[in-house]
Amino acid sequence: MLIRLDQAHRRVPLVLGAIALASIVVLMTWDIFPKLFPSRAHDVLGAFPLALIAFAYLAHQSVIRPERRDLAKAVLLAVAFLLWAANQLWPDLRQAMLFNDLAVGFFVLDVFLAIIGWPSGRAESFPESEDSNE
Repeated sequence: MLIRLDQAHRRVPLVLGAIALASIVVLMTWDIFPKLFPSRAHDVLGAFPLALIAFAYLAHQSVIRPERRDLAKAVLLAVAFLLWAANQLWPDLRQAMLFNDLAVGFFVLDVFLAIIGWPSGRAESFPESEDSNE
């Protein structure tokens, strides 16, 4: 029984991610044929994959069980996606610009942390960071 639960737990991020990818197809369909959809559908269609991939990533983190600092960085990225989703879902809300600006800030911070190698202390494997003398 425990093995089944673990397998199901491991499938959750995969299923959520696959649904997020499939929802991109619907979003692109709106771009090609917007008249097929109700008004304001784009707000939901744009927000849904962003929010879903944030939850898929957090579910993935629960499977791989990272160290606390790595988890904090993962939460930062998920929150950035959720803020971006909020901006897409409620573009007319007074706080929409704040949601967007916070998302941009968190995305920039996430990439900067990857560049400086936080939290692991080594830079991520960007091509520019690899030793080209070999």
